[in-house]
Amino acid sequence: MPSSHNPLDGFEVDRAAIRTIGHDLQRPECILAERDGTLWAADARGGVTRIAADGSQRFIGQRADERFATAAHASAGDMEAKYTQGTLPNGLAFAANGDVLISNFGTDRLEVMTRDGQTRTLHDTIDGQPIGKVNFVLRDSRNRIWLTVSTRVNPWTAAASSRVRDGYIAVVDERGLRVVADGFHFTNEVRLDAREEWLYIVETTGPHISRMRVVESAQGVGLSGREVFGPSHLGGFPDGIAFDAFGNLWCTLVMTDQLIALTPQGDRRLLLDDGNPEASRVLLAHMNDGTLTAEDMLRARGTLAPWMASVTFGGPDLRTVYIGSLMGTTIPFFTSPVAGLPMVHW
Repeated sequence: MPSSHNPLDGFEVDRAAIRTIGHDLQRPECILAERDGTLWAADARGGVTRIAADGSQRFIGQRADERFATAAHASAGDMEAKYTQGTLPNGLAFAANGDVLISNFGTDRLEVMTRDGQTRTLHDTIDGQPIGKVNFVLRDSRNRIWLTVSTRVNPWTAAASSRVRDGYIAVVDERGLRVVADGFHFTNEVRLDAREEWLYIVETTGPHISRMRVVESAQGVGLSGREVFGPSHLGGFPDGIAFDAFGNLWCTLVMTDQLIALTPQGDRRLLLDDGNPEASRVLLAHMNDGTLTAEDMLRARGTLAPWMASVTFGGPDLRTVYIGSLMGTTIPFFTSPVAGLPMVHW
């Protein structure tokens, strides 16, 4: 059990201590960290960028797609095309053999890519229907794959702005692919706690985090007992989450560009605020009254990691925090006062 003293008590990220790694990246939404310091970042050109510990990098493409220009130059008119069509790796996870599992937000598929770019589709339908807007993928210690689908609404931006609740969670195990929970507000990242007893679920347009208990039965793994964890409104749109070793759940708020943490008791802590206050205020007001537009979204962004999207612990002691983003071209990182929860590797 954690001690009574939380390592995040009184902690705020020192902006002067933030450094960056990587250059000319395109939409580094999700980041995987290997034990040797290697990073793998999702890349809007259609693949991943491998960044070695010394900072050298190499793009590994599934296939190049010139339609995905740097997201930082997106306009309201072309945002739908940039984030809907063509290959667009979003969530990443390591497969058991070291390959990279990819939830592809552009092709609406769960894919697996070898480290030299060879890619094949694992799933693109479920129950005979198109799978929907695949968002994130997670592999657990039993080699089961958890998959989130944000919506089946097309275009997906309509689901984001109208708070549609058709997101769902599926699992892939020895029984195949099946839905285990549905009815979520734009399902985004999911994480298991240290004992893999609870699955924590980002509902981006909730805007909150839910959790469900992992249940083992003769019919296979399932989920039960859905509840909101922490505040019912996080003050922004949650996107990426990661646990630290104490049990704090770190969370990025996209567009308002804040990094927060929820303590094991569910209390909200603000760790870093890089947002534009006025643009964030307008964004939240329009979301609340159902008038949110693409222009509102695009005006709200910070400067360190525009459209802050994910948080990853890495480094030899798991105390280096890397921040992924939807509009950044580099990856900010800083030192945490507490180590992250180890990832499932191969």
